[in-house]
Amino acid sequence: MDNHWMNQLTLWHEADEYQQIVDSIIEIPAQDRDYAVIGQLARALNNLERYEEALEQLSAIAGQGANDPIWHFRAGYSYYYLKQYEEAARAFKKADELDPGDQDTLMLFNWSVRGAGKQKREQKRFAAAQMAKEQSGDSSSFEPADFSDFWENSDYAIKEYVSEPPTEEMIASVEQELGYKLPASYIELMKLQNGGIPQNTCFPTGEATSWAEDHISISSIMGIGREKSYSLCGDLGSRFMIEEWGYPDIGVVICDCPSAGHDVVMLDYRLCGREGEPAVIHVDQEGDYEITFLAGSFDAFIRGLVNDEEYDYDVSEDDRDDGLTQEAIEGGEQLKPFILVEQDNGGMSVILNAGSYKAELFQIREDEGFEGSGYDWASLATVFLEEKMPELADSIHFDPEADMFCAYSSNREAVQSFAAGFKAACEDDALIRDLFSRAELD
Repeated sequence: MDNHWMNQLTLWHEADEYQQIVDSIIEIPAQDRDYAVIGQLARALNNLERYEEALEQLSAIAGQGANDPIWHFRAGYSYYYLKQYEEAARAFKKADELDPGDQDTLMLFNWSVRGAGKQKREQKRFAAAQMAKEQSGDSSSFEPADFSDFWENSDYAIKEYVSEPPTEEMIASVEQELGYKLPASYIELMKLQNGGIPQNTCFPTGEATSWAEDHISISSIMGIGREKSYSLCGDLGSRFMIEEWGYPDIGVVICDCPSAGHDVVMLDYRLCGREGEPAVIHVDQEGDYEITFLAGSFDAFIRGLVNDEEYDYDVSEDDRDDGLTQEAIEGGEQLKPFILVEQDNGGMSVILNAGSYKAELFQIREDEGFEGSGYDWASLATVFLEEKMPELADSIHFDPEADMFCAYSSNREAVQSFAAGFKAACEDDALIRDLFSRAELD
């Protein structure tokens, strides 16, 4: 192929113009594409997350690539992001044999080995749960009396999550919309209280997740209905998380988590079918939608929830001296619905699931385009910071998304002070309306 054209492909790659590469190459008849060109096409397809197409291209030149470490690396990359971890590990191992010591190859090889190991362990957990259900006749052990004190009774929880008990008509309508039969134990729990925040919000895990080494945490259990944003068919419900956030279309999202959308708990119908009793899984967007098995049934899941006091938090002596308690690290009742999150670098973030809290505030200027998105919250927070806490203006940074507000800093104390002050301002109706009057639409 022409060297100038190949150089252009390189320039497009460096500029992340991967579709330009694909469009340029497919103009060449397939029979006229040589090994190098097909390799470039496969690389571009990988970078566009079209991994199956990339493998198709690579398979066409597998014979020529047998002794090429780059060919094996690209194949391993496709396999890895298709979650075919054993095949990925074999490809990266071969790439390392042909070109020893490449750091990217070794890193992805280690990730693939870890992923393959977890997949095997998860498969065993699913199989064990399935066998247990078959041996027990798949009967529900739900007893309403066991859940008399299951829910948190707070004004925030009731306002944001709790709907009227579901009617049979509502249950049927929601099941039809979702395409899955809901577990009997879930329906019975929702008849006691239709959605809300449990007293116990942690579930132990045998595998590390992005949340913790030994457990996951939930923010709420979604109710059956459409009224509340975090109900199954609400505007931030199951279909929204699957269609907008990319969660796997294998069941129903039933719990949101403190990460504001970056991990969820789902009912998984892959083994039981749409009418069967689903398992419960944790899905981690931060880990490329990695799945961690939690329980064989919804009943087992809610019975397995434990209080967050079961887990120790990393609070230094300096933090204790400054009065930073475990409650403050988690966000505490006084900060809800804002949540404080530890950062790996020692800093801290405060996040908010946008859409429900103070919705009436943003309606004041909805004709200007305000809708209560994460960006709108950042505009409001900017005014608050500049006018009420200017001493923190250089320390606090914003990183909003459409459905999430996020403020962060390497200075933990600055984030804690900002979060407390901003929440207090939000609860002062006159003050927050005055500040909002000067917010600028992003």
